[in-house]
Amino acid sequence: MSDQDAFECVLASLYDAMLDDAEWPATSALIDEACGTVGNALLVGKGPPDDVQVLFAQAYYRGQRRADLERAYLEHYHPIDERVPRLRQLPDSRLVHITALYTAAELQTSPTYNEMMPRTRMQDSVNVRLDGPEGSHITWVSNDPVTGGWESSQRALLQGILPHIRQFVRVRQALVSAEALSVSETGLLDNTRVGVLYLDPRGRIVEANDRARALLRHGDAVASRGGELQARQPADYARLARLIAGAVPMAGTPAVSGSMTLQRASGLPPFVVHIKPVGVRQPDFGAPRVAALVLIVEPGRQSRLDPSVVAEILELTPAEGRIAVRLAHGQSVREIAAATDRTEAAVYYHLHQMYQKRGISRQADLVRLVLSLAEWL
Repeated sequence: MSDQDAFECVLASLYDAMLDDAEWPATSALIDEACGTVGNALLVGKGPPDDVQVLFAQAYYRGQRRADLERAYLEHYHPIDERVPRLRQLPDSRLVHITALYTAAELQTSPTYNEMMPRTRMQDSVNVRLDGPEGSHITWVSNDPVTGGWESSQRALLQGILPHIRQFVRVRQALVSAEALSVSETGLLDNTRVGVLYLDPRGRIVEANDRARALLRHGDAVASRGGELQARQPADYARLARLIAGAVPMAGTPAVSGSMTLQRASGLPPFVVHIKPVGVRQPDFGAPRVAALVLIVEPGRQSRLDPSVVAEILELTPAEGRIAVRLAHGQSVREIAAATDRTEAAVYYHLHQMYQKRGISRQADLVRLVLSLAEWL
């Protein structure tokens, strides 16, 4: 397989993994195979270089996750890893050999480099930092080469994959915010937190969820003209058209995912738009085929929800209103308990009371009910 063929296989797998966690091990293995490495690790964090908060970390070796190595590194070595603040200060997308992130003395004395890196097969790894969404940063580590020594073709392939790793994290974070992880492409249409549209191979809209239709009707930032998704602001018009063209390209050209912001005529915070190709799953027999998925995210939209107003409309107690809004904002029961100084059992009790009052039975139903009020509050 040529490098270009391997690159296109990696991209197609990445786009599948954006929607389904179960696809990531296969994607990680494809990256290892294409780049000739024994494994790779992805970490997402926030905070200044000297106080990094790890939000997500996973290490895979030819498709096999090593949670034991993840725990060992995060619990014992990450706090003392001399490489971390230096890696955090690297320019975006610059590939750096791991030995350049330690001093000559540290290469001899660092517990992380001399104890942990041999276990993780990273003493000859290549590290890179990427700017992530919402002020986060992404660390991508390509483990030691299989054959020993890095060749220019391996580094070039890694460099080409980097923007797509960043896009993978962007879309995954958008889906986390929308509580839509591991939801099927069709199931996304039921989501109320994010606008969802599907485009055919010509870039025309073939399906949209209720939120997307409302955004198109309002026309604040996006509109549908002749079935085509278009930006309302002249400064965004050409850029969105290029993004769509990249996701549904001419025959023979690999499809690519991308993101951008769309300015709103109302002056409200801009939308964030993610567009990803959708692979052909089965023969279409002439039916309209979905070629790309569009997610329109509204940062901070849920912040308009007032717990007291939610409680009044839904006939809840003040405490129940506050818990319902926190749940709608994406917090887990554990996070709600910690934030409100309650036990998890107490939070579950309040949820049960709300279920009885509203005639529902699941957290998802309560979230959908609360978010349905956002249009009116």
